[in-house]
Amino acid sequence: MPTGSAKVAGPDFPRQLAAEALGTGLLVATVIGSGIMAARLAAGNTALALLGNTIPTGAILVVLITILGPISGAHLNPAVSLVMALRKRLAWNQLASYAAAQVAGGCAGALLANAMFDLPVMQVATTVRGGAGQLIGETVATFSLIGAILGALRFAPQSVPLIVGLTISAAYWFTSSTSFANPAVTLARALADSFAGIAPASVPAFIVAQLAGALAGLGVWGWLFGPNPES
Repeated sequence: MPTGSAKVAGPDFPRQLAAEALGTGLLVATVIGSGIMAARLAAGNTALALLGNTIPTGAILVVLITILGPISGAHLNPAVSLVMALRKRLAWNQLASYAAAQVAGGCAGALLANAMFDLPVMQVATTVRGGAGQLIGETVATFSLIGAILGALRFAPQSVPLIVGLTISAAYWFTSSTSFANPAVTLARALADSFAGIAPASVPAFIVAQLAGALAGLGVWGWLFGPNPES
């Protein structure tokens, strides 16, 4: 996840964008693909299907953050990139490109997952997700994710991949929305009419809730994990 100080665009910038696109694409393919597989194997048991969706998602996050963090920071999430820009760990002139790469990669990952399971490659999800409870859930999930990242960067930087993977795995179960917590992933999941899908009409409110949770997390966790007064 985000490491080091902010950098301006340079010769390595295309590699950074490629890492963000590939990473987000593989993350989405895992979320959607494991959701399809879990639903097929769970024989109607929703709890078992959710568990089958949770474990691969947490696992792939650990892998992707570990291998891509040294290249791009492995944000894989526009909300995380925004927080890193506000904390001056990502140059502002990189933010839009990072977000575009994440969204493009995520959408490609959704199409890939559909193709792998012999489904129509181009789909529009029909699962409506919304209501106050789920939007609160998305706010809490993203708030918790930012806390996990900032806390790990402050106290256990080598453990960032594991801490983030565990946080998302837990949030699948303790939030009402099953923790999308990522605008790029949310947009991509609108292209999969499956267990992990979200209807396009539900996407804008989810993204607003995620950004609100990210900014609240930046304020609260950023203050909490700031330098000790005596230092």
